[in-house]
Amino acid sequence: MAAELTAAQLRAYDGSDPSKPIYVSIRGKVYDVTSGRSFYGPGGAYAVFAGREASRALGKMSKDEADVSGDLSGLSDKELGVLADWETKFQAKYPVVARLTDAA
Repeated sequence: MAAELTAAQLRAYDGSDPSKPIYVSIRGKVYDVTSGRSFYGPGGAYAVFAGREASRALGKMSKDEADVSGDLSGLSDKELGVLADWETKFQAKYPVVARLTDAA
């Protein structure tokens, strides 16, 4: 995995351009979730995460725009466990395509 993206570059992969893949970052690892376009694409249940670092929101099970970040400060042990579960699911289902260079 040699590719690196900044958060600003990651935003280009939010599903709004059908010719580009859809990416979601968890703990700085960028996953290609294009195969889940119905979930992550525009209008999908998880579209808020597309093109973003979503660790905090996933840990909190939140779709609140304010929670969609890589800031893990203040998360409870339970929320960190939920995030770890999400990370395991993503690792099993989607390829890692890049690393986020400014994950916070």
